[in-house]
Amino acid sequence: MVAGVSDALWNGGAACGRKYRVSCVRGANQAPRPCRKGSVVVTVVDFCRKGCNGVINLSQDAFSRIADPDAGKVVVRYDQ
Repeated sequence: MVAGVSDALWNGGAACGRKYRVSCVRGANQAPRPCRKGSVVVTVVDFCRKGCNGVINLSQDAFSRIADPDAGKVVVRYDQ
């Protein structure tokens, strides 16, 4: 399970290899029941350049563990 992070977490590359536990808080659009219960642990493997959809972008596999893939975008909570 991997993720890319924006400048907010990247810290000049220091975030590469860090692990974050991520859970879905709520939907960011009108999708019904966007969140799934539980969390997923992801490893940061990439920098998400400008145009990034938030602070942390999950791989499809990781996203589908915590949210309905059809939801598109969700608000998440993350911690190390």
